Amino acid sequence: MAITGLHQARTPRIRLGMVGGGRGAFIGAVHRMAARLDDHYDLVAGCFSADPDRSLASADMAQREARRKDGIEAVAIVTPNHMHVPVALQFLRRGIHVICDKPLAHTLAEAKRLARAVESSGVIFALTHNYTGYPMVRQARAMVQAGELGDIRLVQVEYAQDWLAEPIEQTGQKQALWRTDPAQSGAGGALGDIGTHAFNLARFVTGLRLEALSADLHSFVPGRRLDDNSHVLMRFAGGAKGMLWCSQIATGSENGLRLRVFGTKASLDWRQEEPNSLLYSQLGGEQRRITRGGPTAGTASARLVRVPAGHPEGYVEGFANIYSEVAQAILARREGRAPDPEVTFPGLADGLEGMAFIAACVRSSARNGAWTALAL
Repeated sequence: MAITGLHQARTPRIRLGMVGGGRGAFIGAVHRMAARLDDHYDLVAGCFSADPDRSLASADMAQREARRKDGIEAVAIVTPNHMHVPVALQFLRRGIHVICDKPLAHTLAEAKRLARAVESSGVIFALTHNYTGYPMVRQARAMVQAGELGDIRLVQVEYAQDWLAEPIEQTGQKQALWRTDPAQSGAGGALGDIGTHAFNLARFVTGLRLEALSADLHSFVPGRRLDDNSHVLMRFAGGAKGMLWCSQIATGSENGLRLRVFGTKASLDWRQEEPNSLLYSQLGGEQRRITRGGPTAGTASARLVRVPAGHPEGYVEGFANIYSEVAQAILARREGRAPDPEVTFPGLADGLEGMAFIAACVRSSARNGAWTALAL
């Protein structure tokens, strides 16, 4: 059922609602912590149930909140993938800003329908590819944009986990159950869950546009209906090459997201499990470890740092940086002023590209790894 009317007196904070993320849901708690970390939001309404009628309850919530003078200004959607679009549409129709968990939709066709709705609504739409919120990822992006690596030749990105190495979905484990169900997850298993994160990270840092790919999607666990391991070769515009590996059956791996970018002058190496440092290696020259908040880090990363160097920041803070930048855009809209040009966060274009990436990988793998264009 929908919960509404938990409002207090108006404050400068953004009034936030949430759909999904109730009891037993991992990601909902993360979103709530992230939204509160920098004190930009008040969570005042929610539809937290995992009941199949959630879309109806969220529609009721959207209608009731839109009628209130102190109704929500934004909603966070943290449901399984198949609910993203039907829920988002309810809030878009009422002019409520949307912060949606990734991937954007259940299918590419559904994502395109959502894109049309976002464009016609004029609201702010954000997608929580949270790794783009890490300060050293912003540092890496700034260095690539400044030409410090030269021309990009190679991009290697991987995301390795082992939590689905056994068929735990058969035990009723909630997180595994929906992620391995095509009706809820979509056409990609590990590919849609973590492969889209890896792809988005590579795109965000390098700025390279993917032209074609060759994919091998496989399920190692007997009876599993979606991939739990995928290898993808990538060809980027301009001639750069890349490789993406994502796996949820890589024994001994926890959250091994790693990006390496190799240019004609230098390379960068960033690992999510050690997120506060970035390795910069020059051709025939120095190898330098750049630290979050350290003396050699630039302004692109410094603006997202909360605590002094040596105090680690990580997963929740990355989410919080996305939430805070969305908040700055919403507040600018509320106050009728232009947003800060430095504010950036993943949005509709990133979501559409991620869905096109999944669709192209599935098509390629079905054709024994045939090279397949990315069709938006």
